[in-house]
Amino acid sequence: MAQTTMTFRVDDSLKKDFDKLCDEFGLSNTAALTIFMKTMVRERRIPFEIRTEPLDEVAAKGRLAFWALRAEARRNGLTDMTLEEINEEIRAARRGE
Repeated sequence: MAQTTMTFRVDDSLKKDFDKLCDEFGLSNTAALTIFMKTMVRERRIPFEIRTEPLDEVAAKGRLAFWALRAEARRNGLTDMTLEEINEEIRAARRGE
């Protein structure tokens, strides 16, 4: 059977994690990808479910998170912050302060 080479780009961290997991399974990354591809061709589908929550559920969760954060801000006396003060708090958190 003739073979061909495939080349594609993937995030370094994902590649390292994938290689480590393949090693734990006793597979090369080539063998793992070949298994995936053969399964996909044989079953004529992606061999796992790809899904997301309906947008209305995502929006509802977002609103709940917003109201929870707003209540927490109220409890901590932070309701009168300007947008610039809020952004500075975010920047400080990202700097680890």
